[in-house]
Amino acid sequence: MPTRIAICAPSTPLTREAAERVRELASAEFPSLELHFHEQCFAAEGHFAGPDALRLSALLECANDPAFEAVWFARGGYGAMRIAQDALAQFGPAASAKTWLGYSDAGTLLGGLYRARIGRPVHGPMPTDIRRPGGEAAVRRALAFLAGADDGLEPHRDHHPAVAFNLTTLAMLCGTPLMPGLAGHVVMIEEIAEHLYAVDRLFFHLTAHLGGIAGLRLGRVSEVPENDRPFGAGAEEIARYWCERHSIPFLGEADIGHDGANKIVSFGG
Repeated sequence: MPTRIAICAPSTPLTREAAERVRELASAEFPSLELHFHEQCFAAEGHFAGPDALRLSALLECANDPAFEAVWFARGGYGAMRIAQDALAQFGPAASAKTWLGYSDAGTLLGGLYRARIGRPVHGPMPTDIRRPGGEAAVRRALAFLAGADDGLEPHRDHHPAVAFNLTTLAMLCGTPLMPGLAGHVVMIEEIAEHLYAVDRLFFHLTAHLGGIAGLRLGRVSEVPENDRPFGAGAEEIARYWCERHSIPFLGEADIGHDGANKIVSFGG
C-alpha cells in the first residue's frame, strides 16, 4: 500500500504549476508515495490561501482523515497563526498518528503540535520550494524522508532533543499557548528577508524565553535587505551576543534556511 500524503495550505496559496511539478517528480521517483493536494491549496483571498474558515476546514480534513499518514504543508508566508489554536482544539485521534512536515510560517503549527504532543512535527522543505534554485533537490529530500529515508537529515544532531524554527515565527510564539517547552533542547534558527537590526530585535525577545535550552544553532540568515546605514554586526555576531547575555550555549551553524539546501529536523529525540 502507498503512503498517502495530504497537502494543504494553512498560510498562503500554492500555484497549480508548482503542484504539478511536485506530482511529476513524486510519480517518477517515489512510487511508494501518493500525494493528495487539497483544492484549498489554490484558493486565494488577499494574502491568504482562502479565508480563515476555509484554511481551517482544509487543515482539519487532512488532520482527521485516518487514510493519510502525513500532512505536508504547501507553503509558508503568513496565516497559520490565525487558525492554529482552533485547529489544534479540533484535532482527533488520527492527527496523532501523522507526520507533519513544513517550515517557515508552518512552524506555528509545528510548535503547537509539539507542545500538545500530537504526531511527529518535522522541519523540512515544502512543495513551494520546487520553484527555488535547487528546488527539485529540496522537494526530493522531503519526499525521500516521507518515504522512509534519513539521508536528508540536518547533520549537527547530538544526544539532545532538537527543534528548528524560523526566527520570526518562534519569536512570535513566545508567551502564547502555542509555544512549546524547549528546556534541554538544541534550538536551530534561520531567517530570511529581515534587516539586521530586526534580527537583533528578534533575538532580544526570543532569547529571553529560551532559558534552560541545551544550546542554539544558527542556520542561514539570507536575503538581508540593505539598510540606510550598516548595522555593525552580522547575524552570527548578533546570535552570539544575545546567547551570551542569557547564558545560552552558542553551538555554531545549522544546515537549515529558506533555500534549496534546507535540511530536515525531526522535533524531539
